[in-house]
Amino acid sequence: MKAILLAGGTGTRLMPLTGLMNKHLLPVYNYPMIHYAVNTLAAAGADEILFITGRRSAGMFIEYFGSGRGHGASITYLIQEEAGGIAQALELAKPYVGKEEKFLMLLGDNLVDDSLEPYVKAYEKEPAGSAMVLLKEVPDPERYGVPVFDEGGKILRIEEKPAAPACSYSVTGIYLYDGSVFDVVSAIAPSGRGELEITDVNNVYAAAGKLAHAMLQGWWADAGTFDSLLEAARHKKDGEGQK
Repeated sequence: MKAILLAGGTGTRLMPLTGLMNKHLLPVYNYPMIHYAVNTLAAAGADEILFITGRRSAGMFIEYFGSGRGHGASITYLIQEEAGGIAQALELAKPYVGKEEKFLMLLGDNLVDDSLEPYVKAYEKEPAGSAMVLLKEVPDPERYGVPVFDEGGKILRIEEKPAAPACSYSVTGIYLYDGSVFDVVSAIAPSGRGELEITDVNNVYAAAGKLAHAMLQGWWADAGTFDSLLEAARHKKDGEGQK
């Protein structure tokens, strides 16, 4: 199975550290943050990983991972020349993914204890042209995209950073799509901040009744702030530096 790993962005919430290096290279206990993401994908069965990052940091990632052989996957590197949103980075992967091929996408600052393999297998049973997002219950859903469910428990839409969240679940940076997603991305317009938003992509699927979801059971962190980065380091330390 193929996977897409996004490790670009400016990391403004982690300045001034990210003025020195890409946030995905910051240490989380005894490994750089991105180490965990690659190992998570490989453990989920992704033997081919498309690694998308900016020009500035590409050399450091290549030096650390090389071909990916030491991490159980073949890694191909792709440069996102300008930050234009998660969906814009995803669009760059179009030549890499077959029209009906299913794949896993992970944001590099998302750290999980769960194996993603069961979620991959669940998505493989979903019909062509559908998508899946993974959710996690959090104490501060207003920081994230929040699903709005219908009476049957299906996602009607996702509200981005709502002032009054409809529930206590957040959409994590773990997504499953097939090649149909590139048609969706090409049809959406940039947001008010000039980026192609992944929430808009997922809402197209939700409006069509084609957005499946599953709940993460174990620990999860979006290590994009100082507090969450510290939490992640403490968690990994308690796990004795587990990969």
